[in-house]
Amino acid sequence: MLEYSVSAIRRDAHGSTASTKEARIVLDTDVAGRSDAFNPAELLLAALAACMIKGIERVTPMLKFELRGVEVVLHGVRQDAPPKMASIDYELIIDTDESEHRLELLHTNVRKYGTITNTLAAATKLRGVIRRK
Repeated sequence: MLEYSVSAIRRDAHGSTASTKEARIVLDTDVAGRSDAFNPAELLLAALAACMIKGIERVTPMLKFELRGVEVVLHGVRQDAPPKMASIDYELIIDTDESEHRLELLHTNVRKYGTITNTLAAATKLRGVIRRK
């Protein structure tokens, strides 16, 4: 089993930082919000996007799938009571000449083998499509 460690520190009433390995990210923990940092919901969506792109990077050599680029567009809906992410919709946009069948095979692999994807799919409505750029 793999294990991960992240630590976060409150810097002031406007923000915090999270660290892992050699990386650091500024967190929007200001109650009023801030435009120069990801808030917790946006971080969750970014983690999902990173998981999907990493999954594509992992599976394309095995499938011998040729692509020129990947874009992930996500939209999350938060419910207030109790507060939770009620649903997440995504669009995987792949710049490729591969067939529709191969594009769907890539989507199946992304949905089946992603750690964050599987975790979120078990916790909320996760819906998405894959399409050609």
